[in-house]
Amino acid sequence: MTAIIALSLFGISNLFLGFWFPRKTIQNITLLFLVLSMALTVSDWNHELLWFGNMFRTTNTSINFSLIIQLAAFFVVAFSKAFGEDDEHSHPAEYYAIMLFSVVGAILMVSFDHMIVLFVGLEILSVAMYVLTGSDKRNLRSNEAAIKYFLMGSFTTGILLFGITLVYGATRSFYISNIGTILTSTAPESMPTFLFIGVLLIIVGLLFKVSAAPFHFWTPDVYEGAPTIFTMFMSTIVKTASFAALFHLVSGIFGSLYTIWVLPVYFISMLTLVVGNISAVYQQSVKRMLAFSSISHAGYLLLTVSSKQLSTTSSILYYSLSYTLATVAAFAVLILVSEYQSARVEKPENFSSFQGLAKNNPGLALCFSISLLSLAGIPLTAGFWGKFFIFSDTFSRNIIYPVILAILMSAVGIYYYFKGIIAVYFKSGEIEKIEVPTLYKVALWACTIGTIILGIYPNLVKSVF
Repeated sequence: MTAIIALSLFGISNLFLGFWFPRKTIQNITLLFLVLSMALTVSDWNHELLWFGNMFRTTNTSINFSLIIQLAAFFVVAFSKAFGEDDEHSHPAEYYAIMLFSVVGAILMVSFDHMIVLFVGLEILSVAMYVLTGSDKRNLRSNEAAIKYFLMGSFTTGILLFGITLVYGATRSFYISNIGTILTSTAPESMPTFLFIGVLLIIVGLLFKVSAAPFHFWTPDVYEGAPTIFTMFMSTIVKTASFAALFHLVSGIFGSLYTIWVLPVYFISMLTLVVGNISAVYQQSVKRMLAFSSISHAGYLLLTVSSKQLSTTSSILYYSLSYTLATVAAFAVLILVSEYQSARVEKPENFSSFQGLAKNNPGLALCFSISLLSLAGIPLTAGFWGKFFIFSDTFSRNIIYPVILAILMSAVGIYYYFKGIIAVYFKSGEIEKIEVPTLYKVALWACTIGTIILGIYPNLVKSVF
């Protein structure tokens, strides 16, 4: 709770600090703010508390999700390079402030104990992302992406609110604990039909945010059109917060209605796996490939969300952390390469722009390759154990066919992830030495080393979760 108050104050402070400090200093101050907020979050460990009229609850699980979200925000800020040197059109203090406010919304989504808090957190996060997606005002792709994201997001918000309304109509409460008690103590056959519709509509609203098929159509265009640094933010923080909220609902108050929602969710997870992986195979743009990759990873996470095993919580947390580290590293290298190639080739974000990267930039090539290997689920990386834990949870419920499909789609994923590795190491190209700022380099190697450590010692972190 104290982290939410602190981040809100930090965001407001950033707006004023922008008048007095240069952009590089603002970046360092924002990083300091995030470190302080993480320290405040850790201080609530093992203290389950209710806040704001029992509408907000802190638990160890919500603290873990909050830490992953804030860690992702830390890396995004570190990779922002102070948002370039364009003093006229880029305003880093405002960007950093909006990012801090969006982290507040994400933390509300992982700690809510009241349906209205879920809605408020989702809207704080969403509105911030609408603004950041269209922040490159001179880029038509950015403008188009912002409009698409806003229209689709607004429509889905209506679906979510309608679902919350139906659940309230059936239970007469917005409080998670009250709803859970009513649903557990009431026989399913005596519940009104519109309650089940409301549950499904709430799940659909959150599935949009995690880019699950068939609610994924906005993702490739929005990811491609948004400035890459905000695409990094969107693909990690938004996805983690939305999955945490979805898991909190289906494992808690909607757990007694498992038979109602489990089959639709399993069907959507399998559809998401197929659409995400097959579509990624045909992409020539690394950015669009990572967009469809994000869709496919939503499918993997949906499998374990539906499993309802004792280890499901730790599996989701581990997968979220491993996915976050690999994704921010991949996007970080993409930012550097696309900036270098922007004046040299027509499409700087394509795989062809990475050809020959290893010759003069072996460090960047290694970090990029390890991140792709982790996303592909190759052993000795964090991504391998993330998928292993998810498959184990699902298989433990004797659910065979979704696991078989997920394994087959993982094999498909190896193909398109290795396209990037082949371009980096086995294709000829002329990429000179790319100058990387010290902070950027440290953050990039931290993600890479973290991916390897989690791959070699998975229980090091999973035991904490």
